[in-house]
Amino acid sequence: MKIAVLLSGGVDSSVALRLLKDNGHDLTAFYLKIWLQDEFSFLGDCPWEEDLKYARAVCKQANVPLKILSLQEEYWDTVVTYTIEEIKEGRTPNPDIFCNSLIKFGQFYEKIDASFEKVASGHYARVEEINGKYILKRSPDPVKDQTYFLAYLTQAQLSRTLFPIGKFNKVKIRELAHHFNLPNMDRKDSQGICFLGQVKFSEFIKHHLGEIEGAIIDIDTNRVMGKHPGYYYYTIGQRSGLGLGGGPWYVVKKDVKNNIVYISQENKAIREQDEFNVGKFNWISGSPPHKKELGVKIRHGANMYDCMVEWLDDAKATVKLDKPDKGIAPGQFAVFYDDDVCLGGGVIL
Repeated sequence: MKIAVLLSGGVDSSVALRLLKDNGHDLTAFYLKIWLQDEFSFLGDCPWEEDLKYARAVCKQANVPLKILSLQEEYWDTVVTYTIEEIKEGRTPNPDIFCNSLIKFGQFYEKIDASFEKVASGHYARVEEINGKYILKRSPDPVKDQTYFLAYLTQAQLSRTLFPIGKFNKVKIRELAHHFNLPNMDRKDSQGICFLGQVKFSEFIKHHLGEIEGAIIDIDTNRVMGKHPGYYYYTIGQRSGLGLGGGPWYVVKKDVKNNIVYISQENKAIREQDEFNVGKFNWISGSPPHKKELGVKIRHGANMYDCMVEWLDDAKATVKLDKPDKGIAPGQFAVFYDDDVCLGGGVIL
C-alpha cells in the first residue's frame, strides 16, 4: 500500500513509520513546516531544527524518502487565527483539534499526490470499519489516548487514515523504539500546542496581544489581590501562574471588558460546575447519537465523566455531569464517548 506518513521527529510517529515499513508498505514521510517556525525566530535557538534533524535521521535509517511540506499560510488562515480570536474574546481555545481536522488530515490531503492510499500518523487512537462506516476508538493507554484531539474528523478523513501505534501503550512504544534502535528512541515526548512546538503559550500570547495590566480580585471579598498582564493569559480553573501567596487560588471568572481576573479560595460553588451548554458539533458518524447517557471528556487526559445529554434543539444541548468539575470554560471542547468509541464533540458555550 502507498502511504504518506506524517513524521514530526518524535518517537511515536517514528515507531509508526517503522511498523509500516516492516509490513512492506511503500512509504513517503512528510515533515510539515508551519508558520511559527519563522514567526518565533526572535527566541533564538530553533527547536524545529532539532525535530527535522531527527526526522531525517529516522528516514535515513529506514531508507524512506522525506519531503518537507510548507503549510504556513494554511495554519495562519485556520488554526492560528482561530486561536488568537478566541483568546481575545476571553474563551479557552483548543487549537490542536483544528490542527488535526483542518491541517494534518485536511489541507495535507489536498497537497499530496492522489496516488497515496492512506495517511498515517503517530496518534494514540484506533480506526475500525464496520459495515462501511468508520469509527474512532480510544487507545488502550488512557493517559496517552488522543481521540479527544481527533473528535472533529469526518468519515471521509477517517477512511484514509491509519494509526499504526493505536493498539499499544506508551511503554510498548518505547520498547519498540529501542528494538528499532531509532535515533530518537530516548527523546522526551513533546508537550503543548501543536503549532507552538517548544514555544511557551505565554510567549505566543505576548507576541500577538502584548500586555495590558489589570487587577486580580478576590471574588468573595472584592479585594484587589494583585496585578496581571492581561485577562487573556488566564483560563477558568487555572491555579498556577498567579504569583499569589496564601493559596490555593483558582481563576473563577474573567471580565473581558474591564480586564479583571477574579479568583476564589473559598467559594466552591463558583469554582465547580456540573452542567453546561454545548454547540457547534461534529459527529464522526455524520449524525448525532441517539443515546442520552454518554461519557464525556472536557479536556485531554484519562479523566472521563458520565453525563446526560439533553437536546435543546438541533444545534445545542445541555450536558449534566455525574460530578462537578473545577475547570469548565467557554471555548473548550466537550468530546463524547459511547464506551471506547469517540462519537465527536462540541464547543462549550
